Amino acid sequence: MAPALGLGALLGVLGLLRTPAGATEVVHSLRYLRVVVSEPGPGLPRYVAVASVDGTPFVRYDSERGRLEPQTLWMAAGAEPGYWDTETRINGRYRQKDPDHLKMLQGRYNQSGGLHTLQRDCGCELLSDGSVRGSYREGYDGRDFLSFELGSGSFVAADGAAQIIKRHWDSDGITVDRLTNFLEHTCLEVLQKHVQYGQEVLEKKEPPDVHVSGKVEHGILTLSCRAYGFYPGVIEINWLKGDEIWDQETEWGGIVPNSDGTFHSWARIEALPGEREQYRCRVEHAGMPEPGIFAWEPESGWNLILLVVMVSVIAAITIIIIIGLIHMRFGIRKLQSGKRERKRYVVANGTDMGTDCSLTGMEQDPCGIPEGNWGRIDGAGLRQDSRSGQDSRVGSSGILGWDQG
Repeated sequence: MAPALGLGALLGVLGLLRTPAGATEVVHSLRYLRVVVSEPGPGLPRYVAVASVDGTPFVRYDSERGRLEPQTLWMAAGAEPGYWDTETRINGRYRQKDPDHLKMLQGRYNQSGGLHTLQRDCGCELLSDGSVRGSYREGYDGRDFLSFELGSGSFVAADGAAQIIKRHWDSDGITVDRLTNFLEHTCLEVLQKHVQYGQEVLEKKEPPDVHVSGKVEHGILTLSCRAYGFYPGVIEINWLKGDEIWDQETEWGGIVPNSDGTFHSWARIEALPGEREQYRCRVEHAGMPEPGIFAWEPESGWNLILLVVMVSVIAAITIIIIIGLIHMRFGIRKLQSGKRERKRYVVANGTDMGTDCSLTGMEQDPCGIPEGNWGRIDGAGLRQDSRSGQDSRVGSSGILGWDQG
């Protein structure tokens, strides 16, 4: 029932929740994502904010609609009075201030024109041993810019431009402490509250349907392991060579939502054709009683021949039936033509009343940002002052706003 999120590539960060092999199981997770673009267009708002629980978006705000709205029935039913108006006002402030941060980054990289993006992702995970794992990530044009892991005590900068902001946030005596407090305490409280709202849906467990395939091209065997229809949206897919996990050689797809509320994902690895039997795909998910091991079993030559024969026979029968129907209809029309004169048909002028392919009139579920939200963390932001050319503080408040009010 949830509407399409749009900004597919930008919001894909919500799907990249993959637990490291051998790590403690993730019980529930909460993520916030804010995205700003420098050149908005149709279907591409300047500002989008999305929050998700266990990989499922449950609230959303964008600059085109101008309101925080629920994305799920359980969120619409669970929100307290006044919640949506309050959160709409909060995100309205970020809608105005986040573009300033993007402009500052464009200045740092000497990029005044063109399409540029700022992505801010923040959230926490409740683990099966009762501990909490939290992180903040900031990206510019889809590349890592700044990051922070709960317990690290400092930010990690990806380049020289990020180093400037890192030094301010690490040393201001505010940002690290408040972000740590949010990730360790506030985020967990918000997560537990929203799990209660959607408990019936969020605590269901659907095991994945796993398929392994292989393809040989230019002397290289590409093995793909795909998992379909699982819930919740946290899964571990690894390729094994013998008994050893080969994560370094593995390429992963994101954990992507399906229209029915479940998820799908994949992992791919390249190998030598002669080593095929050494590779196995290991899948671990909360809906499985134990991790499953899956291998690619290529079709034998006789199976392929049998398949081709069956397809050919079915195709031949289908063609015969179609030819018979054509002859039958032609005979009936010929018989009818002798009883009445032919009529000429002319295409009428006027409005096309054909299929309506637009989304106009489709009722969409609203989405919004949870209580405890993006107004709990303040920090220090920098921008290039247009009047003085000097770095100056930008004021605001918010989890991902990183501005000081």
